[in-house]
Amino acid sequence: MSEITIWHNPKCSKSREAMEILNNGGYEASVVKYLEDSPDEVQIREVLKMLGVSARELMRTKEELYTELNLADELDEDKLILAMAKHPKLIERPVIIKGNRAIIGRPSEKIIKFLDEL
Repeated sequence: MSEITIWHNPKCSKSREAMEILNNGGYEASVVKYLEDSPDEVQIREVLKMLGVSARELMRTKEELYTELNLADELDEDKLILAMAKHPKLIERPVIIKGNRAIIGRPSEKIIKFLDEL
């Protein structure tokens, strides 16, 4: 059985809620505090593929940094991925990964459904 990994920000209530769901369900997870241990471009691309979404869909578009970097008009996926690698604060959270599948755990009901399908 492959391990569950969570890209976690302890300061985020949704991320803490995801950890609680995993713990209460008896799931052991490898915790990546992605603001401290930032994923590189390759890791972000892998997760995007697992999620089946565009780079923008993994971004926190309401983050002030998103506006400061003028990313709203950026169409180049590579540049968006690079921005997330350089500024992990832009990555939506939490991301839960299991095997070759991943989800963005918002709303938290998505996490429960994802775990039930494992």
